[in-house]
Amino acid sequence: MNNKIWLSSPHMGGGELNYIHEAFEQNWVAPLGPNVNNFEEDLRRYLSHDVEVAALSAGTAALHLALIILGVKADDEVICQSFTFSASANPITYLGAKPVFVDSEPETWNLCPKALEEAIVDRTARGKKPKAIVVVHLYGMPAKLDEISAVAHRYKIPLIEDAAEALGSTYKEQRCGTFGEMSVLSFNGNKIITTSGGGALVCKTKEQKEQAVFLSTQARDNAPHYQHSQIGYNYRMSNISAGIGRGQMEVIDERVAARRRNHQFYKDIFKDMDGIKVFTEPNKDYFSNHWLSAITVDEGLAGFSREDLRLVLEKDNIESRPLWKPMHLQPVFESAPYYGGKVAEELFNIGLCLPSGSSLSDADRNRIKTAILNLKSI
Repeated sequence: MNNKIWLSSPHMGGGELNYIHEAFEQNWVAPLGPNVNNFEEDLRRYLSHDVEVAALSAGTAALHLALIILGVKADDEVICQSFTFSASANPITYLGAKPVFVDSEPETWNLCPKALEEAIVDRTARGKKPKAIVVVHLYGMPAKLDEISAVAHRYKIPLIEDAAEALGSTYKEQRCGTFGEMSVLSFNGNKIITTSGGGALVCKTKEQKEQAVFLSTQARDNAPHYQHSQIGYNYRMSNISAGIGRGQMEVIDERVAARRRNHQFYKDIFKDMDGIKVFTEPNKDYFSNHWLSAITVDEGLAGFSREDLRLVLEKDNIESRPLWKPMHLQPVFESAPYYGGKVAEELFNIGLCLPSGSSLSDADRNRIKTAILNLKSI
C-alpha cells in the first residue's frame, strides 16, 4: 500500500523548536508568556497595523467571544453562511441564540449578498432584526466583501469574518480578516499555518482585545483574591502553542505560495477535461491562498461523477473530500430559517476537495495525476 496522501497536513518550517525550547528554558509553560505576546504581534503586523489580535485556544472560541462582545444574547438571531463547516454556526447556539442560514453565490461560493438582504428584511419584519452576520471565506476564497459590507452597513448590523481558512488571502489587496467588526482565524493542524490547535480573534480596538483576553481567562476581576462578576472561559492560547505559531509565521508566505502552486497543478490537469471546473478567483480583485483546491464535476460531460473520482483516489490511499454539507441541510439545524436557492446544495452534490498540503512532493503530485488520468481513460 502506498503511503497516505492527506488532504491537508501540518507542515513545520523548522524554526518552531527554537521558540518551544526557549519557553521550556524560561519555564513559560502556561497560557501566557512572551510567545503569546509576540505571536499576536506577528499576526498584527502581517494583517494590518490597524487591528488588535488575541491568541486563543481555537477559532471556535474566537467566534464565541466575538458574538459575546458584540452583544449577542439568548433568543437573538445571527445570520450565518450555510455553506461552511459547523464551527461557523455552533457558537451561535452556545449563547442560546438562533442561526439564520443564507445561501451562497456561484462565483466565490460564499455568502450571497442578495439572499443576505432578503433574510435581513424578512427577519426584521418578523420583529427579529439579526444581531450579527457571519461571512466565511470558503477554502481561502474571499467573499464579495464590498457588496456584503454595504448590506451590513445599510442595516447597521456588525459583520464577523470567519477567516479561519483565509489567512494570506486578500480582497482588493487588503488582508482577509481585517474587514469585519471582528474576525476569526484558525490554526488547527490542517490550516495554512498551525499551532497544533488554536485560533485568534482579530479586533478593531484595544478595548475589544482586552475584553477578549479578560473573558478568555475566566473573567477574573482585578482583586487580590479570585472574584468573578461575569461568566468567563478557558480560551487563552498557551505559550508553547504560540511558540509553534511564531515559527510558522516565519514561513507563511512560502506556505501560501505552495498552496497556490497546487491550485495551478490542478488547473493544468483539468484544463482539457470536459465537465471539470477548478474553483478559482473570479477576477483580479480576489487573491486566494487556495487553502484547499476544489473542483466541481458535471457527470454528464466528464463521464464520471465526483464520487467516482473520490473512490479512485481513495483506492490509491489519496484523501479527498466532498465539499461542506450546507448547515441548513444538517439534522442538528433542520428547524433553522434558510434564505436563498440551491447553490450551496448543488455544490455539495458535485464538488470535491483535492489534496492541497504545502508539503506535497512531486512524487505525491504524480500519484494524484496518474490516478485522475487513469479514471479519465476508463
